[in-house]
Amino acid sequence: MGLSFIITFLTTALFGRLLIPLLQKLKFGQIVRNDGPKTHLSKMGIPTIGGIMFIIPILLFATIFNKFSIDSIIISIIVLLFSLVGFLDDLLKIKRKSKDGLSVLQKTIGLLIVSTLFATYFVYFSNIGTELIAPFSNMMTSFMIPKFLYVLFIIIVMYAATNSVNLSDGVDGLASSVTAIVMMCLMLIAFVNINNELVIIFSISTVGGLLAFLLYNGHPAKVFMGDTGSLGLGALVGIMAIYLKIPWVLLIAGIVYVVEALSVIIQVGHYKRTKRRVFKMAPIHHHFELSGWKEAKVVVVFTTVTIVACALSYAILVWL
Repeated sequence: MGLSFIITFLTTALFGRLLIPLLQKLKFGQIVRNDGPKTHLSKMGIPTIGGIMFIIPILLFATIFNKFSIDSIIISIIVLLFSLVGFLDDLLKIKRKSKDGLSVLQKTIGLLIVSTLFATYFVYFSNIGTELIAPFSNMMTSFMIPKFLYVLFIIIVMYAATNSVNLSDGVDGLASSVTAIVMMCLMLIAFVNINNELVIIFSISTVGGLLAFLLYNGHPAKVFMGDTGSLGLGALVGIMAIYLKIPWVLLIAGIVYVVEALSVIIQVGHYKRTKRRVFKMAPIHHHFELSGWKEAKVVVVFTTVTIVACALSYAILVWL
């Protein structure tokens, strides 16, 4: 299992050295919002769609180290499909030289279709079952959910996870750092308390890929993951939590994702009613930037909050 981390890290690091010059040559540059923080204007043209450099190694080596099990193959296909939705969105932005790629409706339909495919497989064709582990139960209590309701539940979890992780990708190294911590938390639960080898390998491979990506994505970023990477990461986070039968833990361990998503919902809803903003800009990491925080400070604070939240979620699941 440790070998999957090392190989994924090294492959992603090497892939980055090859991919970034190629993206530059193809002129796959970032499009920056005119109404965003002024410091982000310098990011215009920095290569995007860099998520390819970690998504492919993560899925490849996780599948290999899981000995090409059916579940590992299905998970890899599903994550690739989510990344494909993101790739199409990124490609349209580049082609149009605009921050607008797929329409909200097109993106929503794409994400819901892939979420439905995964939910259908998980509930009706895997042997995992439809039980959830209850919080505050020392992992001794679980409850069953009817299959048709569980399908709907998984669709909601996957749609929320992919969108929330996507929203957190707006500052150099933020989505990578936060998601690496969340995946470490899920890996710890899988290793110590549930003994789910599939989740352990996918999680540790993801951490390896993200740490290597941070070599290029840390401030100042040389490449951005784009929706290609963020939607794939969101899918991995959601799928791992579902396989562990604790998707509710993402509300705590993934508190940064939750707050990022809520800030957008609050901002949009309040503005439509009053034509006034609650935050200087949403998602909320931009609010802090416009309040004077440097990007590095945003990443450090949000990552620290994630570490604390992961410790709390582990305590709620195992100790309390």
